Amino acid sequence: MKQNQSGGFGMQRDWDTFLMPYEQAVKELKIKFRGMRSQFLQESRHSPIEIVTGRVKPVDSIIEKQSRRYISDALLEQDMQDIAGLRIQCQFVEDIYAVVDLIHQRTDMKVVEERDYVTNVKPSGYRSYHVVIEYPVQMVEGEKKLLAEIQIRTMAMNFWATIEHSLNYKYQGEFPDALKERLKRAAQASALLDNEMSEIREEIQEAQRLFSYGKGQNMPRRLDEPDSSHDNDADGKQRMNDDAHSDPSK
Repeated sequence: MKQNQSGGFGMQRDWDTFLMPYEQAVKELKIKFRGMRSQFLQESRHSPIEIVTGRVKPVDSIIEKQSRRYISDALLEQDMQDIAGLRIQCQFVEDIYAVVDLIHQRTDMKVVEERDYVTNVKPSGYRSYHVVIEYPVQMVEGEKKLLAEIQIRTMAMNFWATIEHSLNYKYQGEFPDALKERLKRAAQASALLDNEMSEIREEIQEAQRLFSYGKGQNMPRRLDEPDSSHDNDADGKQRMNDDAHSDPSK
């Protein structure tokens, strides 16, 4: 993309400075949602939050999407909602909506848009729940409000989406018919797995409680203890795979 100084597409900018508040937002949001998970466990309650990861969209992906969707530089922060992205993985479909309710109850973030691809499954088979929030970040110059996208899905949904996006790199969205049908069947199998797990959810949760507290082992972590088993970004450098996070329609 041709760079220019006139405010059109691809305007030259200091990307490190531009992305700094987004980096801070992702770090803060990961801490907050992992803290919620810790609180559920500390109180011996089922946590609807199982795994929390996050990333800031790489510069090359921002520029590519900006060009593809004709987003001007002046509207970049407003129209590109997933520069800051979080993914929350859950055990059960019911947990997805519990997490959505938790987000709505927060006073430190404001929901501005929701897309329910769990109920309204995409033709490809993609399932996930997307919540776009407005989140205030405290910078040296003062408060800056920015948009962040939170994707909430079961682990089965996440497995399918990750594989589909990997294949998308190879075929650039133009899947052979046979592969497209296999992906749809795999999506149906994933949905069936989620449904079956929901049917025996109470039995699973009871077994997990017995496993966690039996013989005094695997007691809930303290609120100040990091969730090392699920922290794929502990040093702030290893980013969540951008394409596995993205909505295939974007």
